[in-house]
Amino acid sequence: MRYSWAELTENLTDCQKCRLCEHRNHIVPGEGNPNAQLMFIGEGPGQEEDRLGRPFVGRSGELLTRMIHAIGMERSEAYICNIVKCRPPQNRNPEPDEAEACLPFLRAQVALVRPRVIVLLGKVACRYTLREEIFITRDHGRWFERKGTWFMPTFHPSALLRDPTKKRDAWDDFQKIREKLNEINSAT
Repeated sequence: MRYSWAELTENLTDCQKCRLCEHRNHIVPGEGNPNAQLMFIGEGPGQEEDRLGRPFVGRSGELLTRMIHAIGMERSEAYICNIVKCRPPQNRNPEPDEAEACLPFLRAQVALVRPRVIVLLGKVACRYTLREEIFITRDHGRWFERKGTWFMPTFHPSALLRDPTKKRDAWDDFQKIREKLNEINSAT
């Protein structure tokens, strides 16, 4: 189904398609430039995101914002969202039925934004978008093209906070993102 932004917001507002709605404070649809060339997709909101109704606003979000700045962009130039729009209990990974219930909303967001580059933050985001078996430590920084959109798996910022040794690999991935955006812009 094709949504307008208003229809998407309306459908998300009272969503009860899965059990995640039972304990949420706020739905966390996404935010950023509705015409962004660059989209980030994570797995689901955490405690701070659920409290504020905004994606990536906790410690992981602060790190993501710094990473976006490091490639010469403002956070507001990108579009940032998650696979699921409600916080899973104890920040666990979304269950398959929860993710499947939210995927039409994510597809609508991608269709509305029409990004040229989508960065998949972590294994969960990869599983439900690429539908391939992705191993972040092996496949991070690798490009996948689908219908004219470029996808790249990389480490979720929370993984970088837990294991700072991965930050060098993430930095290299973000350099590839900048190069891809430059390549796209020079071709148009």
